[in-house]
Amino acid sequence: MQLDKLFYKYNKIFIILLDLALVSLSFLILAWIKPYTIKFILPHYYTPFVIFAIIWLLISFLLGKYELSDIKKPIHLWVAISSITFIVLSIVTILLFALKLNSYSRIIVFGTIVLCYILELITFRIFYAWIRVNTDKYEKRKYDDILIIEKDPLFIKRKVNPEKSDDQNGDEPSKKEVITLESGPDVFEYFSEHVDVDSESIVLTSTTTPFNIENLTGHKLKAIINLKKVNDLRFINKFFAAVNHKLSDTGLFIGCLETNKQRYFRISSRYPIYIRQLIIFFDYIINSVLPNVFGLRYIYYSLTSGVKRTISKAEVLGRLVSCGFEIIEYKEINNLTYFVVIKTGKPENTENASYGTLFKMPRIGKDGQIIHVYKFRTMYPYSEYLQDYVLRLNGYSSLGKPADDFRLTKLGKFMRKYWIDELPQLVNVLRGEMILVGIRPLSLQVFEDYPDDVKMMRIRYRPGCIPPYVSLLKQGMPQSIEAERIYLLEKEKNPFSTDLKYFKLAIYNIITNKIRSA
Repeated sequence: MQLDKLFYKYNKIFIILLDLALVSLSFLILAWIKPYTIKFILPHYYTPFVIFAIIWLLISFLLGKYELSDIKKPIHLWVAISSITFIVLSIVTILLFALKLNSYSRIIVFGTIVLCYILELITFRIFYAWIRVNTDKYEKRKYDDILIIEKDPLFIKRKVNPEKSDDQNGDEPSKKEVITLESGPDVFEYFSEHVDVDSESIVLTSTTTPFNIENLTGHKLKAIINLKKVNDLRFINKFFAAVNHKLSDTGLFIGCLETNKQRYFRISSRYPIYIRQLIIFFDYIINSVLPNVFGLRYIYYSLTSGVKRTISKAEVLGRLVSCGFEIIEYKEINNLTYFVVIKTGKPENTENASYGTLFKMPRIGKDGQIIHVYKFRTMYPYSEYLQDYVLRLNGYSSLGKPADDFRLTKLGKFMRKYWIDELPQLVNVLRGEMILVGIRPLSLQVFEDYPDDVKMMRIRYRPGCIPPYVSLLKQGMPQSIEAERIYLLEKEKNPFSTDLKYFKLAIYNIITNKIRSA
């Protein structure tokens, strides 16, 4: 096997080993500079250096620093190395001060990071140029008779060895061949249940950019199938909006994503158990936390271009609904979730879609006015667009909330259990929009389901943080409505004493664990 072909196949391993060598060299140089013998420093620094090297390599791997052949411009390489160094520097600084590791020299610790950063800028830039050249050479000699989908989805063709004659090239592959090769026969069968894949009005693509969708031939297509995962889309809503624009009314859009659970299953199946949890932890911090933290998003998207981000099923489905689609169904195949949606309208303006830890919900207030109630997020982003779908799918639980609600996060379930998510409603109390004890702040949809007599009484009062069902131990939709009717009738006669009575009962029931959070 030729050297360039061997390097092309194993370049990531070579680069990781090179990076480890640079980290070790930087540490040894700094240890040599210190006025102690290396024999004294090495045993003392051995364990923290191994931990530091693992953190350095893991973050570099997860942020794609070793994918040099995928980096488009040298400036992107500089941004990647600089950003990763900054993240490692931040983690090490936090560990040093949080754990009070005063016995370790700051010169050696921070000097190693800075020196390795400089060596990487020089060495990786040289390797980047060499890899780009050899990648281009190797790509021209890739295997015979490979079915591929070009980056431009308008061209789906069979790539063959250029040394073969035109007579040997064969015909263009069918859509069935392409789907089977790219995603598997089970996926093709699933697509065929919903559309005639071979129809000319059905477009098969494998792209991540809205531009390619907008340039598809035809304006009112019956269906668009995209084989690329939603996780790899940089501008998800723009992509969905472009698909919506190209489809005819009631046109179908079929795509796929890798959910959080599927991602962790994939990671768990690839790595040994002793390192699995560490990789999952750093993967969560980098691909889940960084994209959602203001100020760090730019760094994340500069490094990854949004490729391979962690995203939930609820967020993707919510984004689809916000972009004018209605969910037909979704199904897990080969550890990916495939969805089928139908165009029912135009995309909404989703600039105000909830995407932060603290968010506000439109609710019915006093005199029927809309107020915005603050809460800690317990659901995935864009979940508000799935309210109707979840209720249609599963109805209400015994607690009066949507049953089997996949929109809830694990942290959200914990916060709801201990009523933590309700704390920001104190802001509404201070603003005079709510009171401590009172009727539940309802969405317009739920409010419309209430009996007329309760609705008429409700709008005369401000909603409260602690609803009557907590005091009267009446959970579930019918019981909750009855609890509010009892509370409102009492409040009409004795407003202050009724609120005080219900407040004491609610606190007692919560402390004694007689009532579960919804």
